[in-house]
Amino acid sequence: MPDSDPNGDSDGSNPRRRILTVGGFAHFVHDGFTDCVYVLLPLWAAAFALNHAEVGALKMVMSGTMAAFQVPAGILAERYGERAILAWGTVVAGVGFILLGWADGFLSLLLFLAIAGLGGGTQHPLVSSLISRAYAGAKRRAALGTYNFTGDLGKVAAPAAVAAAAAAYGWPSSTIGYGLFAVVAAFFVFLLLPKSTQHRAVVPSSSVETRPQDTPSATSSGWGITDSRGYSTLAAIGMIDSGVRMGFLTFVPFLLIDKGAAMETLGFALALVFAGGAAGKLVCGFVAERVGILRTVILTELATAGLMAAIIVLPLQQALIALPVFGIALNGTSSVLYGTVGDFVDGARQARAYGLYYTLGIGAGAISPILFGVVSDLYGVSVALKVIAVSVLVILPLCRVLKPSLRH
Repeated sequence: MPDSDPNGDSDGSNPRRRILTVGGFAHFVHDGFTDCVYVLLPLWAAAFALNHAEVGALKMVMSGTMAAFQVPAGILAERYGERAILAWGTVVAGVGFILLGWADGFLSLLLFLAIAGLGGGTQHPLVSSLISRAYAGAKRRAALGTYNFTGDLGKVAAPAAVAAAAAAYGWPSSTIGYGLFAVVAAFFVFLLLPKSTQHRAVVPSSSVETRPQDTPSATSSGWGITDSRGYSTLAAIGMIDSGVRMGFLTFVPFLLIDKGAAMETLGFALALVFAGGAAGKLVCGFVAERVGILRTVILTELATAGLMAAIIVLPLQQALIALPVFGIALNGTSSVLYGTVGDFVDGARQARAYGLYYTLGIGAGAISPILFGVVSDLYGVSVALKVIAVSVLVILPLCRVLKPSLRH
């Protein structure tokens, strides 16, 4: 059923719908960057004789530069607009991947992944801010769930495509190909994303008119956080969720290799995880609206820990069967968390507040692979993954701390 918009059409010209569509496409491209790296890490480890700590460092530098540029991207967007910064960021990320095709060792991999991560740091805070403002009110969480779903489609498609290209033509050709795709995609993002669209979101009568998407107001001071306890607790949950997710995904391909998986199987396995994640992010945003945020988070995190343990002990075929269900639990929490950030933030500073949130989450995800990589080098990849599974449970007591803020 078409959305009703007092200042927009019900067809494809609706600015809100175009923001969601183009923002979802940008999410597809950028999540493809971050998640096809999981397929490439074992190939780089074999090509350049890397240990697991060095593998973790590669993931850390890409995620770290992404985290570092979240807040600057939000601040730059306040001056130059989300559309321009997002398009340039996509070009920079694509160039980083093109350069990866000429990497000749650990240091060059670090440099080119840092470039890709720098460009990738623009997408999450800017598109989340655009969609959060466009769909202010009751529809925000469902819209962000749809946005996250499109990102997970990129997670499904990119690892499978890169794995197939690497098997057929070698990993350098696969990274160059995806980089060129991103550069072309940046042109369409810039062309199609509304430059400055004024409209009123469907919100209660007490709400104020939203600002133009490319020129957010800076009337509020600081970060615009209206509930520091709620925001900080939500950020802490997001940090743990991101850390365990990136840590597990970094080293689960090595576990599958130990179980006898071939190169093509790795791409297929990660596609299964991210296909489940796509369903989880789409469904959990709607589920949280009905059964509550905390219940949804608790259920998904308990399921994540249990399924991690199952994948570690099961043989290859049974582990592959468990991967889609694991993906639902692993990625389902993040849609709920993303959609709740806006409840604790002044609308005029959402780009900054989302940027800070993603900085903390991606930063935690950047550190975890190298920490768990050291554990893997010392005690084995299976032990490292067991530590990750136990770490998920730390989120449960934080849910109790978050409860009063959600009630308010």
